[in-house]
Amino acid sequence: MVVAVPGFIATLVLNAFVLDDYDAYGEVPVPGSASVHLPRGEVTISLHADVIGSPSGGGLPVPPLSVTIAPPNGVAEPVVTENIGSTTTVNNDAHVRVWVAQVAVDGDYNVTTDGKVGGFIDPRLAFGHGSQLGSLVWVFVGMFAAGLVGTIVASKWLGSVRRKEAPAASIPGFEFPVTPVVSPAVTSTPHQPGGEGVRLERLKTIAALRDSGALTDAEFESEKRRILDGN
Repeated sequence: MVVAVPGFIATLVLNAFVLDDYDAYGEVPVPGSASVHLPRGEVTISLHADVIGSPSGGGLPVPPLSVTIAPPNGVAEPVVTENIGSTTTVNNDAHVRVWVAQVAVDGDYNVTTDGKVGGFIDPRLAFGHGSQLGSLVWVFVGMFAAGLVGTIVASKWLGSVRRKEAPAASIPGFEFPVTPVVSPAVTSTPHQPGGEGVRLERLKTIAALRDSGALTDAEFESEKRRILDGN
């Protein structure tokens, strides 16, 4: 989790500002036309314009736009699908992905653009590609999720271990030791307490257990009667 969070943030920044080559293949003014060399595969088409300050609402608005990509002779026309992305702004220069084109053959394509861009400064459509490390973001997301699950599992396991290591509680109704404590011999034979002495010691023991909370009052009375009855 410690590695995943900064890695996720760093990857987002790199993808947005360093590795996103949105105008790698050239730009065409809106409205306007030009020839653009496009490679085979996926090509991003972004609206690119200058802005004064931050774009209104936090993003570059996408006006009604149209684009026509005429292929070389004998080549299939690229398949263009709408794919609106987030706005990236650096030093009053903003761009936002509008379409993604699937180009069948590498070649020079004639591009014609149009749109309602009266309120934009130097609007154009940029042809390029996204970051090749875009999927790395999901690697860090997976690392964070795995770390979170591991933390929860470890916490539960540690709690169960601590419960097993806790001292066992006193069990009501168990047999109390009846062997009296014998004082060390000095010069005479050790004193062996009689029956009354044993009962007295046992009564003191259960009284102490009751005072400490190990025995309930009902258990204390039951054990007391058993001792007094000589059992």
